[in-house]
Amino acid sequence: MLRINDTISIADWELSESFMRASGPGGQNVNKVSTAVELRFEAERCPALAASVKARLQRLAGRRWTNEGAIVLQVDETRSQARNREIARERLVDLIQQALVKPKPRVATKPTYGSQLRRLQEKKTRSVIKANRSAGTTDEP
Repeated sequence: MLRINDTISIADWELSESFMRASGPGGQNVNKVSTAVELRFEAERCPALAASVKARLQRLAGRRWTNEGAIVLQVDETRSQARNREIARERLVDLIQQALVKPKPRVATKPTYGSQLRRLQEKKTRSVIKANRSAGTTDEP
């Protein structure tokens, strides 16, 4: 059981882990020990998550979201299999917690009267500057 917050927890059947040999530092240990972790979370079938949360989770996961609706996280940062498992689970929890935050809706506003006047004044000033540039280019012998 993986606990996300006070109300949401993920059952063990929704998570599956597989281990493989990692690349990177570790010497000959890399060739012998399967320390890299691939954590798979069946997000689409998870009853604890609402549809809106799943949609935000899919957007946040990006390429890690599969066609079957699962999130696949691969971790091979450390030489310890146990630590890589912890890191993968922490990343999954962080991802789900980000998806739980509902974005604030944007409220359309109009520009203030003062900002409209300042914009028009700046446009007039620019226009005068540019007009003065072209006024001084007469062809006199």
